[in-house]
Amino acid sequence: MNPRLRWALVAVILLVAGVVAVWPRGSDPQPQAVQPEPDVTAARTAAALQPCAAGTGPVAALADVRAECLADGSVVGVGNALGGKAVLVNVWATWCLPCRDELPLLAEYAAGPGAVPVVGVAVKSPTKDALELLTALGVRFPNLLDRDESVERGLRVPPALPASYLVKDGVLTMVAQPRLFHSVEEIRSTVDRYLGGGR
Repeated sequence: MNPRLRWALVAVILLVAGVVAVWPRGSDPQPQAVQPEPDVTAARTAAALQPCAAGTGPVAALADVRAECLADGSVVGVGNALGGKAVLVNVWATWCLPCRDELPLLAEYAAGPGAVPVVGVAVKSPTKDALELLTALGVRFPNLLDRDESVERGLRVPPALPASYLVKDGVLTMVAQPRLFHSVEEIRSTVDRYLGGGR
């Protein structure tokens, strides 16, 4: 191959490579639009949940953790909402069958004399489904929705639900015995045992 032909071939190869390098490859894929959540105004009204408390002191494990108050959709600081008083916290999900049995017992306990405040935390559950389940079960105590799993991480929630915790003087303790409440009396005696009679 003579030098002139060789250089011509190299020039053609470089030209083709340049064209391939700058050739448009189609437009970048458009980001998918985030689907808006359905309107839950009617579901909130039907649920008639008690408002979430502002609280008076922080729970260290939940400092800077925020969650949605299911009563009105506002965002609350969880650590402050649970601080400053004795509180029974119950973590549940709409798909958890044992939770469906336990939530009405907690509601009955919360409405009884001498009960400590009860706060529910719905996890891995759509807002509308959570509100509709609470409505169907007649549960009215305050409930939060953990949208980003930050409450779950702060509480170190185990894989199996439900899970309950008692807060006293800003200290959070998981209720290990029993893991699932079967009666209002069992809730009452467990709270008294964990709190040592103090509120």
